[in-house]
Amino acid sequence: MSGRPRTVLVVHPGGEMFGSDRMMLETVTGLTGAGHPVEVLLPEGGPLVAELEAVGARVTVAPVLVLRKSLLKPRGWPRLLSLAVRGGVAGWRLLRRHRPDAVYVSTITLPQWPLLARLAGARAITHVHEAESSAPRVVRTGLYLPHLAATGVAVNSEVARRTLASALPRLARRAEVIHNGVASPDEPPPPRPEIEAELRVLYVGRLSPRKGPDLVIEAAARLQEEGIPVRVRILGAVFPGYEWFERELRAQAEASGVPVDLLGFDPDVWPALAAADVLVVPSRGDESFGNTALEGVLARRPVVLSDRPGLLEAASGYATTRVVPADDAAAIAAALAEVRTRWSELGAELDRSREEARDRHAPARYRSRIVAAVTGEPLRPVTADDGDAVNVYYVPIARNDRGAAETPERES
Repeated sequence: MSGRPRTVLVVHPGGEMFGSDRMMLETVTGLTGAGHPVEVLLPEGGPLVAELEAVGARVTVAPVLVLRKSLLKPRGWPRLLSLAVRGGVAGWRLLRRHRPDAVYVSTITLPQWPLLARLAGARAITHVHEAESSAPRVVRTGLYLPHLAATGVAVNSEVARRTLASALPRLARRAEVIHNGVASPDEPPPPRPEIEAELRVLYVGRLSPRKGPDLVIEAAARLQEEGIPVRVRILGAVFPGYEWFERELRAQAEASGVPVDLLGFDPDVWPALAAADVLVVPSRGDESFGNTALEGVLARRPVVLSDRPGLLEAASGYATTRVVPADDAAAIAAALAEVRTRWSELGAELDRSREEARDRHAPARYRSRIVAAVTGEPLRPVTADDGDAVNVYYVPIARNDRGAAETPERES
């Protein structure tokens, strides 16, 4: 394959700025940064649109079949069929108009796109962000099956790859694990030197039962009963249809007597992390990877996380993270009490934990590997001297017009 720029069509299931949305943005940033023209197809607008345009992508909003739980129930089948037809027609027109060299299918909830891409003569790369091991095998197999048409598969964790293997081993054998890259401010504010009054606890994420923000409020209430003052801030919003859960959270907060601030959604999590003492990631359900937990480590804050495999793969092993059993508010309360008691000791480890996380999950490493997966270019290792350490990254091998590999220059 020659080293010419490749036009890439990116298809994504939403326009928000949560975990998979942010990683899609990182993918597009890597592609445009490498000189590849990028067209993005979304089923709806949202804050993601401006972010994509800021990194040089062109965005189209048009019908897309996105597999939602509501569509899989019998009463949702007419809408599923309608979206399949409308989305297929709109997708084919887009493919014929742009004639991309590659199509990046962001998440397994876009079943039509691997086949559409291949019919149009393009590479098709599916990026698996899901690890729903608790779902029935027949459901998981049905979700993964359309992606057998993909040229290649990227998964964001070993957990996601194992979940894929348990349902569709043939597809898992082709999967490449590419851990998420997580950006952070150059100099996040240091933690408070000491905690004299209330402990400031932060939750970041979707407001849903499986994510467990109610556990944070319950844990804070337990601490307050023990005479430990706590303030909880919750940064996030609900999926449409889950408004009832937000109402329950507000009622729970009022009954608990704990000061709880529901901040709503904000794509910029760093000010909230800067104002917090500790981040809690209390997921009850399966997680393929823990971007939010990593952001806490990168923000120089202790993190309490539940023992979901994807969270453990992302953020366990740091001196400043504490792992608790899932769905256990008492364990969260105990971990928060320990954080407060050992505040000075933990504070001495926060910078080291941050540097470890920056090395393991550098955005530059993620971008280079995902660009290579999408474009089909081989990788070469390079080193980057970051002052205290020399880190190894991988970038696509440049090729001349005859397809031969050129001698690369060292990346600075």
